[in-house]
Amino acid sequence: MRILVTGANGLLGQKLVALLLKQKDVAVLATSRGKSRIQVLPEGSYYTLDVTNREDVIKQFSLLQPDVVIHTAAMTQVDDCELNPEDCKIANIEAVKNVVAGCEQVNAHLVHLSTDFIFDGSEGPLLEDASPNPVNFYGETKLVAEKVIIDSGISWSIARTVLVYGIVPGLSRSNIILWVKENLENHKTIKVVDDQWRTPTLAEDLAEGCWLLAKNKVAGVYNISGKDMLTPYEMAQMVAEYFNLDNSYITQADSSTFSQPAKRPPKTGFIIDKAINELGYNPHSFKEGIEIIADQVK
Repeated sequence: MRILVTGANGLLGQKLVALLLKQKDVAVLATSRGKSRIQVLPEGSYYTLDVTNREDVIKQFSLLQPDVVIHTAAMTQVDDCELNPEDCKIANIEAVKNVVAGCEQVNAHLVHLSTDFIFDGSEGPLLEDASPNPVNFYGETKLVAEKVIIDSGISWSIARTVLVYGIVPGLSRSNIILWVKENLENHKTIKVVDDQWRTPTLAEDLAEGCWLLAKNKVAGVYNISGKDMLTPYEMAQMVAEYFNLDNSYITQADSSTFSQPAKRPPKTGFIIDKAINELGYNPHSFKEGIEIIADQVK
């Protein structure tokens, strides 16, 4: 099976490539803009690809002939999307149209990454058939992208996820575990919201979920997230406890304390029974995720 990964330089992309390289009878076709940042990748397995350029997508897909495409490339910084809506549209909608066209041409199955931010946060955790109603521009573009795929006529799976965390070499973006750890180690007070609920997702678990969808070419929408419903404040407390750090530096706050360009849905999180029962998906607990990150930092 030939699996093409877009956005392979990103957090999920790198975890996915590392996982796919361990699978028997899988040829990994890692693609991203710019030079490869993937340390584990064998020579000759990386291809430069700009998913916002349709000609480039058609050309590379035609050349590489993937059986499955896992589309992880996207503009995911929620506030940047709010402030730069045209860039966000190109990255999250036009790019998806291009990838769909590429899949159509080579008859490839598409595994597409989506988000809990297509929901308004009025209730949670959510099943796959919950009604979307995004409250920010990022969520709007991701919902439009889902509709593009569903209406396309190609073979597809959509993996919806929540608050992905993890680390890879050469990636500057932090995550809630390292952010809390570093601030508490430096005796800095941090304000953490306690009125938003999520099911945080370890990047390795999300990669596993994408692989299960790709391997089985399963049709439909699947919630692929962690299993623990937590507030960021609860997550911060668990990080402090694990690393034996002083939690008095953690201050409880509500969302109104923070001035952010994009509104956040208060309560999302996913019920993942469908992925567990149909795919054999088995994510780590948040506590286990902290342990995994701690080992990787060492």
